[in-house]
Amino acid sequence: MLKIVNMTNRVAVCLFRNDLRYHDNEVLAHAHKNTDYILPLYCFDPRHFAGTHHYGFPKTGSFRTRFLLESVEDLRKKLLKHGSNLMIVHGKPEDVVSKIVKNLVGFKLTLLLHAEVTKEETDVEKSLQKVCQENKASFVNIWGSTLYHKGDLPFQISKIPDAYTSFRKDVEDQLKIRPEISMPEKLKPVPSFPSEISWGNLPSYEMLNSSEPLLNPSSAFPFSGGETAALQRLKSYLWDTNAVAQYKETRNGLIGSDYSTKFSPWLALGCLSARKIHWELEKYEQQRTKNQSTYWVRFELLWRDYFKFVSMKYGDRIFYPNGMKGKRQEWKKNMELFKAWQAGKTGVPFVDANMRELLETGWMSNRGRQNVASFLVKDLHLDWRLGAEWFESLLLDHDVCSNYGNWNYVAGIGNDPRENRKFNMIKQSMDYDLEGNFIRMWVPELREIPGSKIHSPWMLSSGALSAANVRLGQNYPNPVVVAPEWSRHQREGKESGHGGRGHGIPKAGNQRGIDFYFKNPGTKK
Repeated sequence: MLKIVNMTNRVAVCLFRNDLRYHDNEVLAHAHKNTDYILPLYCFDPRHFAGTHHYGFPKTGSFRTRFLLESVEDLRKKLLKHGSNLMIVHGKPEDVVSKIVKNLVGFKLTLLLHAEVTKEETDVEKSLQKVCQENKASFVNIWGSTLYHKGDLPFQISKIPDAYTSFRKDVEDQLKIRPEISMPEKLKPVPSFPSEISWGNLPSYEMLNSSEPLLNPSSAFPFSGGETAALQRLKSYLWDTNAVAQYKETRNGLIGSDYSTKFSPWLALGCLSARKIHWELEKYEQQRTKNQSTYWVRFELLWRDYFKFVSMKYGDRIFYPNGMKGKRQEWKKNMELFKAWQAGKTGVPFVDANMRELLETGWMSNRGRQNVASFLVKDLHLDWRLGAEWFESLLLDHDVCSNYGNWNYVAGIGNDPRENRKFNMIKQSMDYDLEGNFIRMWVPELREIPGSKIHSPWMLSSGALSAANVRLGQNYPNPVVVAPEWSRHQREGKESGHGGRGHGIPKAGNQRGIDFYFKNPGTKK
């Protein structure tokens, strides 16, 4: 039952954005400690369901829309369990908040939210701050999205190192990770408000310019959105299966749900906090095992931090054609080539398998992402922003800073000290999918090609193709490009793939970039 508010009560409007959780939530904890009533709010911002900036792809594709709807629904259930509720509105946050504060005139109002990094999000924050100023409400912006707190960094944002290794060493040597925020069992009550303002319902897919996606049984991410599912996955990956203890060896896998943590979609929406993962790992290391794999989960979380802080340092430059470095490049905009990449019809099986997995599930492995990105910019020489915006549209775990930071990195205009590195598609394919099981899963036209011959079908004789029911140019495309460095691995066949990994066991690797082709006169591997 809604509580009646009098003129002396303090009311906190807690605006959720990419922090859809109850645990480790400083916005809610701050509101609970400093106000009398709490109004949790989530806005489905129409701008998030419009087109991407340059190429007009749906900004939030159907798989991420489903995941978001599930996450918001779970958040409401979680808040109800803790004595509160969640107001759900389809509208721009600044318009919604303006309406709320105008209807609560005379109360001591505070708007609280977690801070974001990039321009569209910070522009919303500026608009919200203006609304608060105009209505004599307080505005409180809290940092809470990273493993290491921004305020604890040993350098100013403008002095963030341009190499990840330098950043990591400084942070690991000098900082401690803050404890999780302690949360009350029961939140302060919700306020009353005029009858024309309701708690609202989840919008339909149609309202969000989307449609409900079909779930593919082969998806490597068969999970639901929301904090409940996130915490269950954390428990399962650590305590139920011990899969985390092999993470460093399995993380380059392609098939199944346990080759990697799969935490990233929940991290992107804030259903799971990075600190929660860290402190659960601490317990696991004390009670089970501590090894390179448990460390490597934090190593990857620190990459996530790094891209957020670097995006703060460089601002809009992460979106520019020449990237953070301002390195002038000539990017092509051949839409026929792009559409082949987009649809998984390039004629290069490893690229096509990964792109079709993305199209049909909203998920792609880290190994796949690095390869298809390299192929787009280094083999096809297309505008990297085509790829970044397509990933933004489709990926379940899209995070602005990680996505655009990684595309800058791959395109050689970001934080990669070896800007000329380029993935060799055939070598990568044979290293990580030697017998072609992943390719057969997503490119069924090629499933009858035996063993490792599947990696370069254009090299097969007409008889071999006929026996496998493959007709190049008809039921499977000829390759849109064949890079010269592929030829050694095509000729070497099975030996090139470090035989014995034909059952989905990937090549182990300690660092990014240990198996690249370099365009300068350096080593070719």
